[in-house]
Amino acid sequence: MRHDKIGSVMTTDVVRAEYGTPFKEVARLLAEHRISGLPVVDEDDKVIGVLSETDLLAHTASTPDPYEPDHHTRFTGLIPGARRRAAKKARTAGGLMTVPAVTVHADDTLVQATRTMAQRHVDRLPVLDEEDRLVGIVTRGDLLKVFLRPDEDIRREVIDEVLVRSLWLAPRSVEVSVTEGVVTLTGSMERKSETVIAVSMTRRLDGVVDVVSHLTHRLDDARLRPDDRAPHGVAEDWLRRL
Repeated sequence: MRHDKIGSVMTTDVVRAEYGTPFKEVARLLAEHRISGLPVVDEDDKVIGVLSETDLLAHTASTPDPYEPDHHTRFTGLIPGARRRAAKKARTAGGLMTVPAVTVHADDTLVQATRTMAQRHVDRLPVLDEEDRLVGIVTRGDLLKVFLRPDEDIRREVIDEVLVRSLWLAPRSVEVSVTEGVVTLTGSMERKSETVIAVSMTRRLDGVVDVVSHLTHRLDDARLRPDDRAPHGVAEDWLRRL
């Protein structure tokens, strides 16, 4: 089943900092390149942390202004004590960065990257090669490009990969239509488990926004023995994961 890899959408010209990069240089890099964060690497291009505008603001907020009344410095209360004390003393990327860095590999799928971003609440991910060296960066905007995939391409993959190759069905046994990334499946299948697999596999295809199922089944095999319940091959493996 086709899944685009992160390497196909990532930015390879990565703005980065090193452990000893001064605070002011980091701020200049963010402003000059109009980005909100960047990875911090060691001498071997291994990612040791990430640095964002939030990290820089934490430093600024933790540094008291002798001419400003105390009741105006409320932002520092949002930063944990230990982090605030560290940020106050930090003057380089290594002291300001967030560790450990959340990263992905270039051969991971876009689905995996999207799931990682959502679970870890980050907007960008440094991308590593097979030796864990920095080779790119992927953002939320990059991942959204997958939804520009033409409807006809999605429809053809549903038929070829889900219905024919995985479920061993005739190409026209189920009607497949796609509108603006929303896939509609209509038809009758032999087993209930097949309808579950068809919907689940389709939902995971690149570019699919949602799946509308009008599938019916002749046999409810939910209570049958596992050996009698699912189709063989790829679909059988898929059912085990549901």
